Amino acid sequence: MTRDEAITLTVGRDMWSTAAAAGAPSARMADGPMGIASGRVDERDISILTPAPVALAATWDRDLVAKVGALVGGEAKRQGVDLLLAPNLNLQRTPTGGRAFELFGEDPLLAGTLGVAWLGGLQSRRVGAVAKHLVCNDSETARDRFSAEIDEAPLREIYLLPFEMAARAGSAGLMAAYNKLNGTHCAEHAHLLTTIVRRDWGYRGFTVSDWFGTVSTAPAMAAGLDLEMPGPARFYGAKLAAAIDAGAVDADVVTDAARRVAEAASLYAGGDSGPEPGDRDAILTEATAASFVLLRNEGGLLPIAPGSVRTLAVIGPNAAAPCLQGGTFAKVSPRPDAVSALDALANAYGADRVRFAPGCDPSPRLPAMRAKATGDGAPGMTVDYFAGHDFTAAPLGSETRNTNSLTWFGGMPGVGAFDRAGGVRASGIVTPAVSGTHRLHIGGTGSVRLLLDGREIFAADRHIAPADIMGVLKGGDSETVDVDLVAGMPVRIDAELRFEPARAQGLWYGLRAPGDAETLLAEAEALAQEADAVLLVLGETADSGVESKDRDTNALPADQQRLAAKVIAANPRVAVAVNVAHAFDSAMADGAAALMVIWYPGEAFGPALADVLTGAREPSGRLPLTIAAHDADYPAFDAIPDAEGRVRYAEGLDVGHRGFTARGIAPAHAFGSGLGYGRVRPTAVHGAATREGGATLTVDCANDGPRDTAAVVQVYREDGALAGFAKAMVAAGDGRSVSIHVDPFALRRWRDGEWHRPSGSHRLLIGTASDDLPLHIDLHFN
Repeated sequence: MTRDEAITLTVGRDMWSTAAAAGAPSARMADGPMGIASGRVDERDISILTPAPVALAATWDRDLVAKVGALVGGEAKRQGVDLLLAPNLNLQRTPTGGRAFELFGEDPLLAGTLGVAWLGGLQSRRVGAVAKHLVCNDSETARDRFSAEIDEAPLREIYLLPFEMAARAGSAGLMAAYNKLNGTHCAEHAHLLTTIVRRDWGYRGFTVSDWFGTVSTAPAMAAGLDLEMPGPARFYGAKLAAAIDAGAVDADVVTDAARRVAEAASLYAGGDSGPEPGDRDAILTEATAASFVLLRNEGGLLPIAPGSVRTLAVIGPNAAAPCLQGGTFAKVSPRPDAVSALDALANAYGADRVRFAPGCDPSPRLPAMRAKATGDGAPGMTVDYFAGHDFTAAPLGSETRNTNSLTWFGGMPGVGAFDRAGGVRASGIVTPAVSGTHRLHIGGTGSVRLLLDGREIFAADRHIAPADIMGVLKGGDSETVDVDLVAGMPVRIDAELRFEPARAQGLWYGLRAPGDAETLLAEAEALAQEADAVLLVLGETADSGVESKDRDTNALPADQQRLAAKVIAANPRVAVAVNVAHAFDSAMADGAAALMVIWYPGEAFGPALADVLTGAREPSGRLPLTIAAHDADYPAFDAIPDAEGRVRYAEGLDVGHRGFTARGIAPAHAFGSGLGYGRVRPTAVHGAATREGGATLTVDCANDGPRDTAAVVQVYREDGALAGFAKAMVAAGDGRSVSIHVDPFALRRWRDGEWHRPSGSHRLLIGTASDDLPLHIDLHFN
């Protein structure tokens, strides 16, 4: 290829596509990992919505996770997507991380193993995976500026391990993180991108910046960053040509980078995805149920057989408004016909036996705007686009959008690219269901204004620097104004945005009706008292997990804690289902007969919940993280940068469950724990070391319970590191042998600047959780 062709290939053609040059096609990218999000042909296309990666991690099931990845791959091809920005292989180092739902838990071996399984499923459909974010992007606070200060041993053994596994498995690409690593931005970190990724791992795929994450020209290219995204160029392109002319960049380095991009585009662009791995609904329901982790089941409350109860009380805001996914740019537009949890439970038990009470308001940061468009009367808002800030002019285009959060990358209908000022107005008719003080929300990437029946009730003039637009979008913060509305009397609401030139824009709005908290609580308490059994569904809203924001607590909202206390006191037969994506304060469920974590479950939540509650399926998940008894027990509770912008990884190798083991602290619920509906236990272990430095083990398991159940057998090193695992079904009243392969990289250690394989005698511990390891085997390594 010519020099100009090589330069062209090292920068995106636009927001979501690579360039076409030198015979290589353009490849379209999209965000993931729960489905196909931004970057599609139409950002409002309906997409599959799978369980969140943390939920998939809880399955501990390679084959099942691979099937889910294959489903996503097929969806990508159907929507014209060739490369997916997933999986996210960062770790849940803290319980307060904003993007916890996107991660495969706290353990590097579990995250790497299941991330690779998902990646393999995706790429089996001829869709390339771009694993992200390399590396230590374990905090969302100031993530484009903080520096992860970490020693080489934990960097290699913990945080790079999942990426190394993905590179070994042939991931199409690796995305460099926004943050710095020991003072240098990951996008221009030669030790990371060249020494480790290229030399040590022998990686042959392409590397790409996170969006707008490139920070230099010659340093980035020399360090090993192949592709700047998005286009048009900010640091590559003409600046890269000038750097070659000045001798600051070797032209052969640019050609090599371009060739890697071209090879990926040629391999994955276009073509057919091949056959599905099976029935979509069946796979998603199986994966969702397999992710549920049953932590307590006193008196065998669960399952609750249909016909065994006259009244099943379903209580809690998340039963009717579950958090199915997070609120990042990877948010998916799910299918509108998915069966809700309440409908699925009514179908399973009988509509006359299932009674619902919310107990409290779900209280999202941005409530919905339930309106009818002024243009065509359809559900949603009429959205008008303007060439400038004059809203009295005729709009350049209009459409109806049934959402309360509008985001545009690169351009708007009728307006085109954001290279000049413009405006957006969303208008709708709202008919209040109750009288009283309502709260209107508005936010955006510029000056915003709210009008009620043509009268201005709020305005905020804001001039946001283009460099800060992405952070404003990701934060999604809104401002509020209270208005008195009368039940049954329609009002017109206009939300306006005046923006300046930038690469992206957004406008969001919402309306919260007044609620009587005491009445909601009393209704739930009364229902719990008279019911035969209670399912209490608590948890988060979709804006609890967002980009560029971490949480300041892992506790559920105070009104939900109060609801839990009232319901548990009213009826001892309570099963608490917690709809979160991270470690949480489980003390609020004390006194409940059963406790189950249901994560962010995706579109199959309703059928899966009904199947698990009735016993048609087992909640066979195990915790992919540790739940502490006290916040102070976590090795790292948060990852807030210090005054110098540094996040110190002071715990070293003792991250997650290893930190609890090393300090002898008992967690509330240990990593790897979970009950299922059976009683399975490992009884014996046999095995031997392999010549390569790994091990092959056979673990005998017995199930003395009354039903078939899943065994998740886990192998640990003596220092607490997970070394291997396997999941298998064991028949009721029977036993079986489970084979586990311990890969050599699970036993190696980084010392004195190099890897060391095990030698001499080493003990491996075997059990069903990090704190339940009754068996051991001593192996000799040459």
